This record gives sequence, C-alpha cells and structure tokens, in this order.
Amino acid sequence: MRRFAIFAGSALAAFVALAIPASRAAGQSDPSMPPVNDRPNPFRTVEGWAKLPEGRTWGSTSAVAIDKDGRSIWVAERCGVNSCAASSLPSVLKFDERGTLVTAFGAGMILSPHGIHVDRDGNIWVVDCTCTGGRTPAPPGKGHQIYKFSPTGTLLMTLGAPGGGRDSAFFWQPNTVITARNGDIYVAEGHSSREGSNARILVFDAQGKLKRTWGSFGKGDGQLDQPHALAMDSRGRLFIGDRGNSRILIVDEQFRVLDTWYQFSSPSGIWIDARDSIYVADSESGSVNPPHGAWKRGIRIGSARTGVVTAFIPDPEPNPPTTSSAEGVAVDAAGNIYGAEVGQKALKRYERRK
Repeated sequence: MRRFAIFAGSALAAFVALAIPASRAAGQSDPSMPPVNDRPNPFRTVEGWAKLPEGRTWGSTSAVAIDKDGRSIWVAERCGVNSCAASSLPSVLKFDERGTLVTAFGAGMILSPHGIHVDRDGNIWVVDCTCTGGRTPAPPGKGHQIYKFSPTGTLLMTLGAPGGGRDSAFFWQPNTVITARNGDIYVAEGHSSREGSNARILVFDAQGKLKRTWGSFGKGDGQLDQPHALAMDSRGRLFIGDRGNSRILIVDEQFRVLDTWYQFSSPSGIWIDARDSIYVADSESGSVNPPHGAWKRGIRIGSARTGVVTAFIPDPEPNPPTTSSAEGVAVDAAGNIYGAEVGQKALKRYERRK
C-alpha cells in the first residue's frame, strides 16, 4: 500500500529538520494543552450498514481495515460478545461496498481478535490479543498470536507461540500489526498499564524472523504504556498510538523519536490515508479516564504532516460507565470512515454530509 513507503538517507534528515518545528509552532506538542473538542463534524453516522447473517449480532470489535480494492471492508469481531473462546462462529468478516457479507473465516482459531491489517498483496493479518480482562479466560496454551491469512482464509503464517510469552518470547497481549513496503512486520504489544507490564514494538522480516524490539513500560522518553495503534505515513514515518500516555510518538525506521503529539488525546486506533490525512480513534478519554476527563471521546481528523486537527466526530454517549466510541478506525478510497467499537458492540460508518 502506498502509505508504507520507506523513507531513508538524506531525505529523512531533511524531513526531520522540518517535522518537529511544524507541530511545535502550532502549539500542539504540550501534554498540558487544552482539550481539542471543538472542531466541526462534517460527517453523518450510518448505523447498521454492515449486514450480519440472520440471527447473528455484533460482538465487541476493535479491528477494521480496508481491502486492497479500496472499497471492501474487513472486520474481526468477538463472536457476539467479547471473546470467541466458547464460540464456533467465524470471527473474520469481509463486507463489500454495499455492506453485504461476502467472506467469513477464522472459526475456532482466534480467541480475542483485536487488530486487523491488509498488506500490499491483499493478505489479511489478524491479532489475537487475548486481552478480555479475564471475563472469559483463555484456554491454556492458546491465544497471544498473530495470523496471516490469504483473502480466502487460508492460513499462511503464524507469529508467536500458543499461549504467549514475555521478554525474549512473544507475544503477550499484542494489540496491532502493520507491514512496511519492504515486507517488514511491525507489532505493538502490551495491553496493561500496571507497573512492570510489557510495552514494546517488535519488528520481523517478511519471513517472520525477529529483527529487533524497541520500547519499555513507562512514561518517559523511549517508553510506552499500552502501545495500541500503529500507522505509517507516505514518508515511512511510524506513528505509535501510545494510549496509556495519551500521545502519539512519531519515529523513523531506527526508532529515533521525531515528534510527540498530544492533540489527538488517547489513541486507540490510527489510520493514515494516501493523502496523509490522519484519523485517530480515542475511546479512553472522558468519564473512563479522569486524568483526561475534559477530553471528549471520538475520532479526531487532521494532517499527518502538520498535526493540525481539522474535524472531530464525537462519541454520542458523553458519559458511559465503560469504554465507548470507536477503538479501531479505517477509511475507504471514497473517504467513508469506519469505527469499530468494543463497548457499544458495533461497526459504524461515517459519510461526509452533502
């Protein structure tokens, strides 16, 4: 996909010189900045756009992506509830541009689908976080893995050991996966904010061999707290949604931090389109996050080049008792936005108002 271009050499050095002053000049790199809640909402909400088979209802979902064709939508949902551990339903679903279900697979394989990604060849990557808070415990020796499927559901690769692992083993509660133009695989791992939790980015080559890891749990430089989202812009910069720290870290391919953005609040999901527009889903501010209680949940839209926030789709439930609004976000070639919701158990589509 075009947004995964690798950016290196003298071009990188030139861009680094420009990137940091651009956002700071706009006053957007301050963790104590006032909430960005007042941007216009140029979209209307379409509920029930994706049609499930008769008798099936949506479960929690944070996983939504756009097919290689730019029109079809892939979703991984948690089998009508918040875990597929006791279900025989297929959890990976493909809908065409009209919302009609055309493909489904993954039954009995994925316990808690959390992230989904479509690579340049049209293959489907699904993250099994196994992070449902113990409400439905994972069977021993299962979960905490990442699966690569063909578009028809053939399993092509599995990353991680069944049941997971920490430190030199992997994974433990992976959140999301993306691939770069050269085939490298990036995984964000760590879904807990408890002291000592794992929180890192792992990079694999195209064959699944670990190349490096970066990051540790904490609040400081080079540290992460629930790295929940990954995206790349047209220059190959990696955007890390450091959700527990309510910031986005922008790094180069050597993980040098180029900038830190706070204006998108607590990022659960990030999507960057071919024009470098950025869409950030914040499901964790407001009533469920007292330190960020003044920030509203929703999807903030802006520029991945400058960091300026230009639009905001607010969560329609201002004070829910648990996580709400979209966690996963994706945008099709026509500019329609899709929000995958855990708390509300839904996939919503947002169309630009006419």
